[in-house]
Amino acid sequence: MISTLCNTIFFQAIGDYHIHNYIDAKEENPYPSPSIEHLLYKKNWIDTVQWHLEDIIREPSIDPVVALKIKRRIDTSNQERTDLVEYIDSYFLEQYKDVQVQADAGFNTESPAWAIDRLSILALKIYHMQQEAERKDASGQHRLACNTKLNILQQQQQDLSTAIDELLHEIETGKKYMKVYKQMKMYNDPSLNPVLYANKN
Repeated sequence: MISTLCNTIFFQAIGDYHIHNYIDAKEENPYPSPSIEHLLYKKNWIDTVQWHLEDIIREPSIDPVVALKIKRRIDTSNQERTDLVEYIDSYFLEQYKDVQVQADAGFNTESPAWAIDRLSILALKIYHMQQEAERKDASGQHRLACNTKLNILQQQQQDLSTAIDELLHEIETGKKYMKVYKQMKMYNDPSLNPVLYANKN
């Protein structure tokens, strides 16, 4: 099941990051490129670094210059994340390109890789909520509330994992087909963002 592979690799990447717990730690991807394992590990590493960038930028006393620098880094990370999701979808398109699609086949509103993207974020939520549920310096009420949230997140992970596996099975058997749209983000494109192309002149 692809979801089992995803969840295993996501928690591996999160664990590896937190050995250093440093946003500039070097990603040491243990899987060969361009395998799906390599892509999944890289995907979650990007998400994990961005998670911590989002924490840092919310520091109330952060220097505005530092905040802007981090915001620009988050923008770059978002573009890398989007590109990688599309690359993972390309992997699935190649894998299922020879499937005989049934005449009445439909398609999902969300591609497999974008669902996997949500699974990666869920893994991060679970990891950090568990940290809060076990925090020694927090009140018992805080730990109890976080444990309740943790249970909900774990149920979400189970439900999403099942949905992803079912979607890929339906694609594999021709009951559904993949329909993928490029994100076409405009704010990063100097030819599409009016603020950027106005400054070129």
